[in-house]
Amino acid sequence: MSDAFVTVDKEFTVDFYDVDSMQVVWHGNYVKYMEVGRCALLDKIGFGYKVMKENGYEFPVVDLKLKYVRPLEFGEKCMIRSMLTEYESCIKIKYEIYNSKGEIANKCESTQMAVKMETKQSQMECPEIFIKKVEALLGK
Repeated sequence: MSDAFVTVDKEFTVDFYDVDSMQVVWHGNYVKYMEVGRCALLDKIGFGYKVMKENGYEFPVVDLKLKYVRPLEFGEKCMIRSMLTEYESCIKIKYEIYNSKGEIANKCESTQMAVKMETKQSQMECPEIFIKKVEALLGK
């Protein structure tokens, strides 16, 4: 995707506890897959949740968008592509979830906003340490 600053792909398998009685992934579990992709992306940047906390910040999700294209089924080997599209004012990530045939199953987006843990105040910009880590990956 052309507007992505950082991209990471993460494989996963659809487990039994993720499916409904029709053996397809229950719609709410796509949010869990987004979290798997988001953690992989943040780890690549070097700013996973542990590092966030060590630096005094939380990043709660403030917006989610999901578009269901086709179902994932029990036992499928799937892949989620996570793409960082905003990193200065918030963390915005677009996701594409692919089934075992390489077909798109879901398109999603999440937005997270920085909150200073000490004061519980929302920040209008991401912490400088996060911005610097992204820009180091980008060679800026």
